[in-house]
Amino acid sequence: MREVGEEERKARAALTRIVEPGDETVGRWLRRTTPVQLVQSLVGEREMPTGVSEEKFEGLRLRATRLDVVNKPAEDLAAVAALGGRFVCPGDDEWPQQLEDLEDGRPIGLWVRGRANLRLWALRSVAVVGSRACTEYGAHMAATLGASLADRGWTVVSGAAYGVDGAAHRGALAAEGATVAVLASGVDHAYPRGHTELIGRVAEQGLVIAELPPGDHPTRSRFILRNRLIAALTRGTVVVEAELRSGSLVTARRAAGLGRFTMGVPGPVTSGLSAGVHQLLRGEAVVVTNAAEIIELVGSIGDLAPVQRGPVLARDLLDPVASRVLEAVPARGGADLRRLARDSGMAEEVTQGKLFELQSLGFVQRGGAVWELARMSTAASTGRQGGP
Repeated sequence: MREVGEEERKARAALTRIVEPGDETVGRWLRRTTPVQLVQSLVGEREMPTGVSEEKFEGLRLRATRLDVVNKPAEDLAAVAALGGRFVCPGDDEWPQQLEDLEDGRPIGLWVRGRANLRLWALRSVAVVGSRACTEYGAHMAATLGASLADRGWTVVSGAAYGVDGAAHRGALAAEGATVAVLASGVDHAYPRGHTELIGRVAEQGLVIAELPPGDHPTRSRFILRNRLIAALTRGTVVVEAELRSGSLVTARRAAGLGRFTMGVPGPVTSGLSAGVHQLLRGEAVVVTNAAEIIELVGSIGDLAPVQRGPVLARDLLDPVASRVLEAVPARGGADLRRLARDSGMAEEVTQGKLFELQSLGFVQRGGAVWELARMSTAASTGRQGGP
């Protein structure tokens, strides 16, 4: 990777105050000019770049005139450094390359708070998102998935919101694992306020990242734009409870559009909070119920989830012929050899041999010429109720 110079870093820091996250128009401009030249143009020190919409440019210039481009970027960089953080730019060793999938909508830079390496953590990361007003079931599932994924060495990424997001972060923290909170505000501005302590814990144990500079506040549109970052940063997105108009569905569908895995945890079909998840599961998403199933999708070859099986009954171990003979024995009363041979479709000598075999195994008993289910036989061992 190329080395990002201090002048470019300050210019990108300045642009995070001037430009809204995900502005694809500015992203296209940056393919034709450098961040330094763009900032100089916006503050009137340089002519407007060619091929740029004058109306759009003047709007950004109004925002830029309120910015002290000499001192403010340095102040922001110092503010994040005081929090133990940094400003990561495209070209830095810590820059996650998967963000390039956003093309012109990629972040201008990321304000990062925490000690871990963002690029390394993002390589094995899963987003767990969902409803803010989740049920106890949703909170339990999010926390369980967060803890289980973290315990298996995966980074849990979410938005630090109330409900599912907070539960997922807490689960990862409880497992002493890796978790990343992606904010729609500055990394020093905890939002929601009620999660100030949680976001502080994430910053200490994991990472808090944002596209907006220190001190900046969230808006409705910034939450939606933040979701694209969660989708691009991770290898897959899991939705735990979401209504039909939930922002979590925006994250999931953006993830699918970027070629990431999209997963959903089913809930009660009578619950409106699971209606959005179920809609996803009818189309682009895959059902998951635990961390092993998630890792089977997003992990490496060989990361297979254990096959889910019901309890093994004794009759499951019988060969097919013995099973057919056992099925022919009436649930109540008994039957003679001829009837059992007829009902099982076997020759009498074969039926008789299998009946003696079933008798030795405790499935049937004989009373004269009549065969019946053993009185001690139970539904657990035979799958049928034996005797009155």
